[in-house]
Formats: sequence, C-alpha cells, structure tokens
Amino acid sequence: MNFTGEELAALLVAISFAAGLNVYATVATLGLLAHAHLLALPPGLHLLSSWWVIGAAGALFLLEFFADKVPAFDLLWNALHTFIRVPVAALIAFQATAGLSPWEQLAATLAGGAIAMVAHGSKTAARAAVTPSPEPLSNIGLSLGEDVLAVFLTWLASWNPYTAAAIVVVLLVAALLLVRWIFKALGRLFKGATKALSQ
Repeated sequence: MNFTGEELAALLVAISFAAGLNVYATVATLGLLAHAHLLALPPGLHLLSSWWVIGAAGALFLLEFFADKVPAFDLLWNALHTFIRVPVAALIAFQATAGLSPWEQLAATLAGGAIAMVAHGSKTAARAAVTPSPEPLSNIGLSLGEDVLAVFLTWLASWNPYTAAAIVVVLLVAALLLVRWIFKALGRLFKGATKALSQ
C-alpha cells in the first residue's frame, strides 16, 4: 500500500506509539510487512526491510520478551529503554518524511518522539504500579498486552492507518488525563533503577 500525506501521518502516529511500547517488535513487524508486500515503506525506511535489521530486531525482541516479564528487573530495563524507544521512534519519523520540507520533517520527528515518550511513560508508569504486587502474573500479563498492542498497531496501520491512529489518539488522551500519576510513577522508576545500579 502506498500512502498519501495524510495516511503517512496517521501511519507514523500509530508506529510511534507502538515503538514507545516495544521498539524491537515494531521494527521487526515493519520489516516483515514490507517483505510480504503488505506495506510500501517510504524510501527513507527501506533499510528496515533488510533481513539483517529484521533478524537483529527479532533477537532483541526475544530478549526483551523475557527481560520485561521479570519483576523489579523490568523497571531497570524500561528505565534504560527511555533512551532507545523515544530516539528510534523519532528517527523513524525523520526518515519516513525525508521527502517533505525541512520544517515538516522536523515537526514529524518531534511528534514521533513525543508520542513514543507518552506511550513509554504510560507503560513504565503502569509497570511501576504493578511491580510491587507479590504475584508475577499481573506483570507478565501487562507485558504480554504491551507486546500484542505494539504488533497489532503496526499491522493495523499497514492497511488502515486512520483506524490505528484513532486508537492511538484515544490512548494518548487517556495517558494525558493521567499525566500526574505517570510522572510520579516515572520518578519512582528512575529512583529504583538508580538504587539497583548502585548496589
């Protein structure tokens, strides 16, 4: 599917949110969809269809799949991934809009990073709230849900970007309504990660 300007914007909204949840699953899914000719990647993103990139993203996804489901360790993992998920989402938006004017490309890059940050912040805040629970099932269930949502949004955006973007807008509004709780949880997350690293 080749995208119009509006469809590309909707696609990037969905992909940026998905990357904020699980960047490796998002990149691997984009590459696989391109290989199956279900998604025509913008010229700046053709590298994602390389089997090397898909393989690396798939391997890192498997690593994250297990690391993200270990209570306490997942907090450290998510804290460190603040510096991976958000920049990669911004880079994807930057590369995807290489054919636009510099100002449009800058706006898309900033929007991609901001959307990924909201998704990542919501994910880590929810994780910080669930981790103190003595049973591991809530942590595992939350992590599985995030993985499935990231892949689903990326897949849905490949053939119906407007629906995928609409789902993301609803999730963004919900996250913004809980922004104070999210920032408090992120503060606790980084304090916990710093303490774990210092031990």
